[in-house]
Amino acid sequence: MSKFTSEMINDYADKLLIGLTAEEEKMIQDEFDLIDENMDLINKIPNIKDVEPQSYPFDMEMSDARNDEIECEEIPIDTLLRNCDRYEGREIEVPKVVG
Repeated sequence: MSKFTSEMINDYADKLLIGLTAEEEKMIQDEFDLIDENMDLINKIPNIKDVEPQSYPFDMEMSDARNDEIECEEIPIDTLLRNCDRYEGREIEVPKVVG
């Protein structure tokens, strides 16, 4: 038997301001039933309560992380504007796009 009743599902849906059809409610109930079954299977594993939870299965060592130096070299505006077809002063003219 599921730990989630039809009333609970509808109550949560109401709190989320969504309405459920009978079909949607059944689908959610079936999903919760499947979750409950899987949780029961996991809980039947011998000595499962003695196992330490593990969030990532591999040992991670960050010894090869780079130590980049940030350089704030300013590029002259004339050099930047060489890449533009049209500009006026320091402003670049771009084609108008209508979407």
